[in-house]
Amino acid sequence: MLLCTDKDGWTAWQCATEWGNSEILQKLCEWAKEKLTTEEIKNKLLLDTDKDGTTAWHYAAKWRISDLLERLCELAEENLTTEEKSYKSFLGTDRDGRTAWQRSAERGNTEILQKLWEWAKEILTIEVINNNLLLGTDKCGSTAWHYTAARCNAEILQSEC
Repeated sequence: MLLCTDKDGWTAWQCATEWGNSEILQKLCEWAKEKLTTEEIKNKLLLDTDKDGTTAWHYAAKWRISDLLERLCELAEENLTTEEKSYKSFLGTDRDGRTAWQRSAERGNTEILQKLWEWAKEILTIEVINNNLLLGTDKCGSTAWHYTAARCNAEILQSEC
């Protein structure tokens, strides 16, 4: 049921993340842990993209869904390799070339930005953080620094760089 797709190829998971429905996402996460294999969780919930290249990580950032981000982190810890965690959850880009990190900063979402930052420090090397996470540009040429300076608390980044 969780992995069935509609005519546009969307699953219930993608619909719930797109619309930021925290209550349904909570239930879907619980159901996924009970019913899905590691490969299904990895490929259909954590790493899957919609038609615009957007992942659940992007939607958690876009809609400021802290509990979704925490569940994604839990599922990722249990089901993804370090490389998969870093390159899809942090460095995967949507149709605008933005990462979940940039979406958080763009939306002024300091709480999720802080959580992503703490998690990034655990799984990414300082080189990847500097070259990709902080200095990587979207299609408009903006970096996470631009968005953070404009809409968030830059002190989140300052102490680490």
